[in-house]
Amino acid sequence: MALLEASGPRSTRVRDRLVRVVEAATTPLLPADYLDLFAPLRSGADLRGRIEQVIPETRDAATIVIRPGADWSGHVPGQYIRLGIDVDGVRQWRAYSLTHGPRADGFISITVKAVPDGIVSNHLVHRARRGTLVHLEPATGDFVLPERLAGEKFLFVTAGSGVTPVIGMLRNLFPATESGVLRLPRSEGLDITVVHIAPSEADSIFIRNLRELADAGAINLVARHDDEHGVLDVADLDALVPDLAERTTYACGPGGLLDALAAHHAERGIELFTEQFRPVVIAAGEGGTVAFEKAGVSLDLDGATTILDAAEEAGVLMPSGCRMGICMGCVLPLKSGAVRDLRNGEITTATPGETNAGGVSIQTCISAAAGPCAIDH
Repeated sequence: MALLEASGPRSTRVRDRLVRVVEAATTPLLPADYLDLFAPLRSGADLRGRIEQVIPETRDAATIVIRPGADWSGHVPGQYIRLGIDVDGVRQWRAYSLTHGPRADGFISITVKAVPDGIVSNHLVHRARRGTLVHLEPATGDFVLPERLAGEKFLFVTAGSGVTPVIGMLRNLFPATESGVLRLPRSEGLDITVVHIAPSEADSIFIRNLRELADAGAINLVARHDDEHGVLDVADLDALVPDLAERTTYACGPGGLLDALAAHHAERGIELFTEQFRPVVIAAGEGGTVAFEKAGVSLDLDGATTILDAAEEAGVLMPSGCRMGICMGCVLPLKSGAVRDLRNGEITTATPGETNAGGVSIQTCISAAAGPCAIDH
């Protein structure tokens, strides 16, 4: 015992000395920086992933298959991840739903729709290549099915890329194989109707997958294409889904659709769960001049543009994350003035000498100028 106690401190000193020698030899980098070059997905490293495939889905959407790092902890179908990728030398973060259940190969996948002027979405859909490293955060989100499913009746209402979390749920419930769609014990007795909305059939993400599930009897599919059926009026759901009142509805899509569904279901007392990845502008202030004190930049903004979007457009490097007011990755101190939360119209003010000297924390991704204001950034 005495020998072990004596050798312990000695071995520790030797190890520490070796570490200092290695660090000195690699300065200004650390040994971990070199490990990142050769084993970026190793356990203990910052969580990353490597793009393995980019699979086109439509003319402006693609599925990105990613090999996650060793410390990836899995997900529940319906959840999303925050993904960081370097675009033109700037690391950008966005939130994307995972479009699958647990996979045998351990990979994960997201499906991205390129939006006009979307920096990250266009890069991923049109420029991402196999081998590209991306940064990841653990899966999160409450848009998931209950643990007990037997005999449940669900309605999924999806529009555009809003189908992505739902397809993850459906693929987990009804895996597709070369021999067809599997009916697993966990899915026995489920009654699922999917109302999927898209501008046209050509723009309908996962329509082939959904039809495969419908042909196998796993779901009842109601495909709505604006160019063929016109824009859906949520009041039509009563006719499209006659037993609507008996179902729990999960919906993901544009804010206008979700707002209409919320009013429709509240009036009828029907349970509704929603997921949305962009803030909805429901109250715009008069705008104003936003001063970024440390950057020495001032911007004249209208009352409907988020501070984050406007600053990035002007070349100001900004912290960001999910861009939907959830992750708090975009928070900065408001030193003076007022901003308006575009989701609910709520005004946040900072008055020098009255409020905290360090400023009042605001989320720039869902805030617009409501008069002149200054931000400590």
